[in-house]
Amino acid sequence: MSRSHAGDAVTDLVLPAFELNGEFLAAAEAIARPAGLSPAQWQVLGATLDEPLPVAEIARRVGLGLARQSVQRVADDLVARGWAEYLPNPMHKRAKLVSPTLLGRGTLGRLREAQHAWANAVGAAVTERELTEARELITRISAASRAARGAAATPGSQPS
Repeated sequence: MSRSHAGDAVTDLVLPAFELNGEFLAAAEAIARPAGLSPAQWQVLGATLDEPLPVAEIARRVGLGLARQSVQRVADDLVARGWAEYLPNPMHKRAKLVSPTLLGRGTLGRLREAQHAWANAVGAAVTERELTEARELITRISAASRAARGAAATPGSQPS
């Protein structure tokens, strides 16, 4: 089977998408490291900011291919370093809830400031409309890829 013109366009998008992903990861590293966190720790801790969550739910929300076991290791490290704590889960005896401590909340607040400065600088280089259109297009491409693979939608994704 030969590739269609649209298939060629998707293929041409892959390398720039990987490059953008790498740039986002590098930016997350640059923002998180001065506070002593890794990007993964930032993601896991940030997922619990609004409400304490069990590790499995954090893994679902964070997505990005992090397995529950990986999130468990990150959560254990956050607890050991005092950025998070485990709370009893009234819905499940063994699946404790992860919640940020005061130290963790303060650290996330500092990261928020750095992330806002980065986002404002990047956002100044393109228009808000372009960013909104890009987000919508990325969401549609992700949904189309999942459909082509027969995979279920991830939390936060919107079907087209």
